Amino acid sequence: MWGFNWKEMFTVTMVLFAVIDIIGSIPIIVDLRKKVGHVQSEKASVVAGLLMIVFLFVGKEILTLIGIDVNSFAVAGAFVLFFLAIEMILGIKLYKDDTVQSTSIVPIAFPLIAGAGTMTTLLSLRAEYEVINIIVAIIINIIFVYVVLKSSGKIARFLGENGISVIRKIFGVILLAIAVKLFTSNIMGLFA
Repeated sequence: MWGFNWKEMFTVTMVLFAVIDIIGSIPIIVDLRKKVGHVQSEKASVVAGLLMIVFLFVGKEILTLIGIDVNSFAVAGAFVLFFLAIEMILGIKLYKDDTVQSTSIVPIAFPLIAGAGTMTTLLSLRAEYEVINIIVAIIINIIFVYVVLKSSGKIARFLGENGISVIRKIFGVILLAIAVKLFTSNIMGLFA
């Protein structure tokens, strides 16, 4: 059905799950809830999902318009994923952002869920996988994001700081491996 493949869909789902890192973002979400109050989980999830799907289709055209090929973007995306993985594994913060007062769309939907790493990953994935598999993976991840946003307080209490730290490091290593694969599979395309 339109190039749907269970294996591809599962792979893309796991890649997006690692990049979005909603479990690792629980401390940030809990902190935002304390500062601002209620977070509109539905609104944040829907906006993030729409941003990702729109960028999946329009992102390539934007790149073409400015003269960048998908292989170049994928290699650049590999670097972004590499640095995200380093942040997750080593527990350091390479990217600094200003704190804002509204939490549903900014910073939760964008850039926490559908940030630069996610957008870069989507275009990189589009170079290798069928679009239908990527859309299904986005929907699965957005459903998971919604569930986590709704129950972030309970999850944070259940996992504790050590549990969240371990999960973050595990997904950091997975993300690092994905970055290496993305780099090696697209770097030759630049020289062809």
